[in-house]
Amino acid sequence: MHAAVLSWYSAHARELPWRAADRTPWGVLVSEIMLQQTPVVRVEPVWHAWMRRWPRPADLAAEEPGEAIRAWGRLGYPRRALRLHAAAAAIVDRHGGAVPARYDELIALPGIGDYTAAAVASFAFGARHAVLDTNVRRVLARAVAGTQYPSAAPTAAERRMALDLVPDAATAPRWAVAVMELGALVCTARSPCCSSCPLAASCAWRLAGSPPDDGPARRGQPWHGTDRQVRGRLMAVLRDSAVPVPKHRLDAVWTEPVQRERALDTLVADGLVEPLDGDLFRLPAARLP
Repeated sequence: MHAAVLSWYSAHARELPWRAADRTPWGVLVSEIMLQQTPVVRVEPVWHAWMRRWPRPADLAAEEPGEAIRAWGRLGYPRRALRLHAAAAAIVDRHGGAVPARYDELIALPGIGDYTAAAVASFAFGARHAVLDTNVRRVLARAVAGTQYPSAAPTAAERRMALDLVPDAATAPRWAVAVMELGALVCTARSPCCSSCPLAASCAWRLAGSPPDDGPARRGQPWHGTDRQVRGRLMAVLRDSAVPVPKHRLDAVWTEPVQRERALDTLVADGLVEPLDGDLFRLPAARLP
C-alpha cells in the first residue's frame, strides 16, 4: 500500500500553498481549520488573504475576534474563525507566539481536536501520527476493512488499524497527506474512480464487489429555510458593517420572526454576535473565555 499510494501521490498531488516548501506551522494550522467541511477551491483565496494580513499568530491575537469572523467571509461555520482567534491568543500566551510542535500541546489549544493536532504535528513538524480525516477514513474503510463508508466516528479498532499502517517516521507525514489526497481526488464519497486508484487491485471493498453501505442513508445537510440560512444572513449584515447594526436592519433579512429571533439568540450564545445597549449588535470585541 505504501509504495502504490506514495507513487500515485508523487504524480498527482495538487500544488497547494500550505504544502509548499516555505509553509509555516501557523499556515498549516490555519489551513487545517479552514478545510474542515469546506472544499479547497473555496479555502485557498481566503487562506492567502488571511496569511497576508496575519502571517503570525501574534498578528491575529492582537485583533478583535470580530475581525477574524469578518475575514472568514462566507467559508461557513464561522465559529471556526472565533476558535482560531482563541488558538492564536493561546499560542501567544502559552508558547511565546510559536505554534507548538507536540501533539499534547496542540490538542490543548482552544478549538483543536485530535485530527487537527495530529495533522499539524505531522504536516508542519514531521511527527509520526495516524491522521484521520474524512477522506483518510474512507480510503482505509474501503481498501482495508472492505466497507463503503467508515462509521460516523472513529472507533478504537479503526484507530489501531490506521496506526498500524503508518510507516516509519521519515515517511509518515507524506503517507498521511497522500492517503488524504487519494480520498479527495479518487476514492470520493459518491463517485469513486476505481479505475484510476493505485489500490484497485488489492482494495477489499472492490474485491468484495463494492457492496453498498448497510447503515442509515447518508443525506446532505439542508440549507434553504433552516436556522443555518437565517444565521448566515444575519452574519452577512454584521460582517459588512464597520459600525454596530441596529436591530431593525437584522429584522429585515428574514420575515419569520420566531425563527429569526431564535437564530440571533444562538449567534449571541455562540459568541459570534455581541449585543449592545440601544438595540445594537456587532461582531465580538472580546476574547472567548
